[in-house]
Amino acid sequence: MTAALPRTAREVRLAATPEGLPAPEHFAVVETPLPEPGSDHVLVRNRHFLVFPGLRTLIGGEVDGVPLPPLRPGDTLFGPAVGEVVAAPAGSPLRVGDTVTHLLGWREYALVAATDCTPVDGTLPDPVAHLTSGSAAYGALTRLAEVRAGDTVFVTGAAGGVGSLAGQIARLLGAGRVIGSTGSAEKAERLVAELGYDAVVLRGVGPIASRLAEAAPEGIDVLLDNVGGEQLVAALGAARQGARFALVGALSGQLSAERAGGSAPVEIDAFRLVVKGISLRGYSGADHPEMEKEWTGRFGGWLRSGEIGFPHTRIAGLERAPLALRELIEGRHFGTVVVEL
Repeated sequence: MTAALPRTAREVRLAATPEGLPAPEHFAVVETPLPEPGSDHVLVRNRHFLVFPGLRTLIGGEVDGVPLPPLRPGDTLFGPAVGEVVAAPAGSPLRVGDTVTHLLGWREYALVAATDCTPVDGTLPDPVAHLTSGSAAYGALTRLAEVRAGDTVFVTGAAGGVGSLAGQIARLLGAGRVIGSTGSAEKAERLVAELGYDAVVLRGVGPIASRLAEAAPEGIDVLLDNVGGEQLVAALGAARQGARFALVGALSGQLSAERAGGSAPVEIDAFRLVVKGISLRGYSGADHPEMEKEWTGRFGGWLRSGEIGFPHTRIAGLERAPLALRELIEGRHFGTVVVEL
């Protein structure tokens, strides 16, 4: 171990399983002994980690079909992180000073298997950009929806981590008109002014179907759905012949206080699917292992050329991470949410 390293470090643990949505009182910031890496592990000092809505599902325990374990009281939270290797055994492929990404966020220091670390190679101008969920948006729009020149694209949850990139990606792929949805008038203004959305459907000010019909009078060709629920139903009503729907998330159920995070039932018109020839598919990154490298390369090029922006909110301090999760669930932030250590 390097002498400069502390003896202890802090991490965020689940203190109690909530009834309903998690709040800061369901978590605890605890101090633990600093681990020493063995022959196949390295010690990483985390610099940033992602706050993501999927934690709600893991905390709720409804993980059937989810490739991640549930979180029980006493467990340390986890998720994508960027950090610096501060200790590594002899013979390790990683060296002290290397910047890496891994999945053991929510702690100041992480003991990570070297094989579970991905070195940051400078493809992206800001290492924090590796925490974006943009690969899901890019994969869904290129592999499932296959955006074509002139398409009208509707992105639900457009101000979130996925949606704030999805609209920009759709435009770069040739979309002629890009429409988003959000529950905040302030976010709607930012989507148009900063991210190039042509129109925004605002939730809570009338039926979404009517608002979408106004924004897309000739219908939509592509849906990138992060929400489900009423917004998916509205998109079906607006679909043009041969429309392609890619489902990336289901926040309407996942973030519902009445559910445990692993279901999002919605009643849709199967007849319309048939007569309009609509394709409706769910996107999973595990089905497209080549996607991450392709996305990172294109994202880096777009960032450096200024063709795309990376909207994100940085929350300073590990102790504020539980509140950041609650604020994410409540829709208070714009773009990707990361905690900065």
